[in-house]
Amino acid sequence: MNLGEKLKHFREQKNMSREELAQKMNVSRQAVYKWETNKGYPDIDNLIQLSNLFEITIDELIKGDSLFQKKITIDDQKKSKDHFSDPGFYLGILLLVIGGIFLEDGALADALTILGLLTIVFYDDFKKLFWGIIRDFKEEKYK
Repeated sequence: MNLGEKLKHFREQKNMSREELAQKMNVSRQAVYKWETNKGYPDIDNLIQLSNLFEITIDELIKGDSLFQKKITIDDQKKSKDHFSDPGFYLGILLLVIGGIFLEDGALADALTILGLLTIVFYDDFKKLFWGIIRDFKEEKYK
């Protein structure tokens, strides 16, 4: 049984509709549909939430779905290769160079150096935070 079939089975076992599951998961009904039809896969946070909701382990959810397991492996390989293609890396290096070389010692140089290091390390988190705020703002605006 693949992940989609298992999700549908456990959802129906709890007598939940896709809409109800989507509301509990804070995702769209279409996302649940895609998961159940194997047109998309939940991310790790949603897998954890699903396992808690259905009172099963993540292993029980994904075991037997070799396609999903291959996707996880491919995604991990992509993540490990993407460090140098990440614009945050280059932005951080630029800030380090400006702060460390072009500016004389002082508060601004120190601030740019620290900002550069933080940008290199946390660029993806800043990006997710920014787009999350934008998404929340749009959701509130159109309620």
